[in-house]
Amino acid sequence: MLRTELRKIYRKIKQYNTIVIARHMSPDPDAIASQTALRDAIKLTYPKKNVYAVGTSVSKFKYYGILDKIDETTFTDDALLIALDVPNISRVDGVDPSAFTEMFKIDHHPSEEVFGDCDWVDETSSSTCQMIIEFLLRTGMKIDRKVAENLYLGVVSDSDRFLISYTSAKTFYLVAKLIEKTQIDFTNLYHYLYERPYEEIKFHGYLSENLTITDNGFAYIKITPEVLKEYNVDPATPSNMINDFSNIKHVYVWTFVTLDEKNEIYKVNIRSKGPIINDTAAKFGGGGHKYASGVRTHNKEDIDQLLKALDEDCRQYKESLKIEV
Repeated sequence: MLRTELRKIYRKIKQYNTIVIARHMSPDPDAIASQTALRDAIKLTYPKKNVYAVGTSVSKFKYYGILDKIDETTFTDDALLIALDVPNISRVDGVDPSAFTEMFKIDHHPSEEVFGDCDWVDETSSSTCQMIIEFLLRTGMKIDRKVAENLYLGVVSDSDRFLISYTSAKTFYLVAKLIEKTQIDFTNLYHYLYERPYEEIKFHGYLSENLTITDNGFAYIKITPEVLKEYNVDPATPSNMINDFSNIKHVYVWTFVTLDEKNEIYKVNIRSKGPIINDTAAKFGGGGHKYASGVRTHNKEDIDQLLKALDEDCRQYKESLKIEV
């Protein structure tokens, strides 16, 4: 029996002949993989529908599929917008939500804003790709090998190889059903996630050598445009490396601050293995999961205040550990 949310979404997909699938700005593998997989699954199931996946392309994610260029103002019939992996409308990339007859979101982040009547938010899910797997399997929509590979990689990426705490028995169950159904050779997919140019390996070493670690167990680094140019990496690179630093002993929260000079914005990636960080991130206009959050700000002064607040989170957490002992 289909869950209520899935039934509503399935009906909307059947109802509209023009469907656009978007996701958040500065996408990660979960965002792009979920949108291209859902697009392609709808096309397989309903070949006559016009289905598009939109947003800024990222060359390192080209394996997941080519994104579509559209002009929503030229649509001659009603159009549906499905936003994936994004908690608020302002972060939807590549499309004007107001141009659509109807929209809703599918997301695993804490809910910040209602998109539509069919919103499906599941904070217990490891990833949006996990939710798309569940949707496709339970509705009986068509899944080919490429769709399955994209979804598998999205789950692996956002769960950090099933290491993050919100990985559940359901995650493994759905992934197992996906593999059983499509017979994908998942062991040969990992290089799409983890192969890196030598410049990035050297940059990883720079991050390791230049982290500042406070007495409270807070680690952080500010990455300048000059450093990015020296190592020939782009501003998105640090966010793809932050999970690599989860095993530093006595570090509870770690943060990368990257100045994107082109867009004149500070991108802050925050991870935790104890303190709840999304509340602190929200105070500075960001958000995310309890243990994986981010902030974007144009204000340099916000960065110093945010770092102080995260250090305080670590201090309080460290004190609580002493009390528990």
